[in-house]
Amino acid sequence: MYHAGGWVDKTYHAGVSPRDATTTVYINGRVLTCDSRQPSAAAVAVRDARIVAVGEAAAVQQHLIGGATSLDLGGRTMVPGFIDAHNHMACTAETFFAIDAGPRSVSSITELVTAVAEAATDTPPGAWIRGFGMDWTRFAEGRRPTRWDLDEAGDQHPVVILHVSGHYALVNSRALADSGLSEDARDPEGGSLERDESGRLTGLLLDSATNLVLQTSVDICGHGPNIHTAVDTDELARMIGEASRRYLAAGLTTICDPQVTSREMAAYQFARAQGDLPIRTVMLPLSHQLDEYLAIGLVGPMGDDHLRIGAMKFYTDGAITGGTAMFSKPMGSRGQYPGSLYHQPAELADLLRRAAGAGWQLAIHTMGDRAMGIMLDAVEAAMAAAPDGDIRHRIEHSTWPTPEQLARIARLGMVPVTQPGSIAELGDIWHDHLGERVHRAMPLRDQLELGIRPAISSDAFVQSYRPLDTIAAAMQRVTPSGFQVGPDQELTIEEALAAHTINAARAIHMEDRIGSIEVGKLADFAVLDGDLLATPAEDIRRIPIWMTVIGGEPLHPGS
Repeated sequence: MYHAGGWVDKTYHAGVSPRDATTTVYINGRVLTCDSRQPSAAAVAVRDARIVAVGEAAAVQQHLIGGATSLDLGGRTMVPGFIDAHNHMACTAETFFAIDAGPRSVSSITELVTAVAEAATDTPPGAWIRGFGMDWTRFAEGRRPTRWDLDEAGDQHPVVILHVSGHYALVNSRALADSGLSEDARDPEGGSLERDESGRLTGLLLDSATNLVLQTSVDICGHGPNIHTAVDTDELARMIGEASRRYLAAGLTTICDPQVTSREMAAYQFARAQGDLPIRTVMLPLSHQLDEYLAIGLVGPMGDDHLRIGAMKFYTDGAITGGTAMFSKPMGSRGQYPGSLYHQPAELADLLRRAAGAGWQLAIHTMGDRAMGIMLDAVEAAMAAAPDGDIRHRIEHSTWPTPEQLARIARLGMVPVTQPGSIAELGDIWHDHLGERVHRAMPLRDQLELGIRPAISSDAFVQSYRPLDTIAAAMQRVTPSGFQVGPDQELTIEEALAAHTINAARAIHMEDRIGSIEVGKLADFAVLDGDLLATPAEDIRRIPIWMTVIGGEPLHPGS
């Protein structure tokens, strides 16, 4: 539950031990605490769900009394459990049960059609076929695919293939027909239906136009792209359970899903009730629900340490990868990507003012510098009219702030939630769209020098959900082709680790509970089978996760 002093749960605080609590002492390890007052240690003691001692082995081993047990880490590295402050877990869960349309699996339109045809053989007629991760810039044909390409796989199923950016969807003719979209369909606010030279729908849907086909239980047109497909609640909950197991194996202990409607919220609750949500989960409702939340007086944060509502999610512009981020100078060598806004500036300002005035933390998707200026103007006005407090409004992606905008971000106390994995996985597209401007993307070093504490995150499914991949990308800003992007903005291992743990905990207002290995905090750890500090940056992503512990319970145990 939540009260004015912070979050409280039913577990005891350090020094108040229930009779049936058990103690485990982790010894012989290299503990990186992410606590600036005590950056490293040799041992940690856990009683029930909380940390009760951190320090040198001799002092901590004093807790080995009365049935306590010890666990020898064998020289491995213990770090706080990784916190992913921007991870579309529900959508990523769907990808595990869909066509992998990413470049490693599909490198041409022909291969995409073949993958759809193969999926059709195992899918009942009329049921959706889904795919994720398509990147047509790597297709051998050198063009964008169309609905007519997908139609070659048959017409017995509606088909949707999500672009790697999450801002485009490709559908076949059956999907258009089943959704009631005819050739004279109009573009929705905040999106568009691509057409060919003859004015026919090509099957490519941009941003909010995806909502016209990817039907969920609510209408989110104009408030963000729909990255979820038509999956029943119980099925989605089962998928979330599988995603949780994969996340645990990657060292993740907490995620924040930044795009949750009532459908995903129901699935998370169902998964928890079924005992299939071991990962701590924070849900960000979309701004189209603002009126409903205000009507009943509900304001995040609300919930408990395991499942709760956090900030409210808004969109300013599109994505660099999709060519829809809003820059002062349009993207592309010929300025062919002018970008788009989800809301006109006055409308966005009104939405943010109303939400912040009610006490909501704001989480605002913003990529281009023109969009950044519009968003910062709206946030500053909203903060001036809102109650005082340590709200820490978030900037999702925060991809290309100017130096002047960074100074404003610092002054407003905002938290950039960035994804350096975009450079490692999509950086060549960014370089093509931005040219030399790409070196200013995600200026993490500049943020630290201004006293800003950025969180780094995955944006899964768009990038790898594995935290070590994200950390490696923050340390080595190299694109798939080997192009180095803004090397002056690279982070050290200590900085990247803090950005994926304690800084991420600050972004979700849980730094008093998780994010560092400190006495009194919840016992969430990841144990790496290697020496993190001594491993070269290019090899960090290959360090195995030996153990993942949540609330003192090993959920991905070592062997």
